[in-house]
Amino acid sequence: MSDSPDKRSEWRAILYVQARVAILFVPVVASLLAIAALAGNERRSVPDVDRTVTGSVR
Repeated sequence: MSDSPDKRSEWRAILYVQARVAILFVPVVASLLAIAALAGNERRSVPDVDRTVTGSVR
């Protein structure tokens, strides 16, 4: 079934398109990771949650 040249070229074209779409998301993921790293560093200075005000904290 998959030994025909047409099927192989079809799969190769599909994988090529998927690779091109994945490359588009690399800058988005990198920028989100940078934002998360910066936000994680700033969160350490925030005081702990006041347990008397927040009832959901156990």
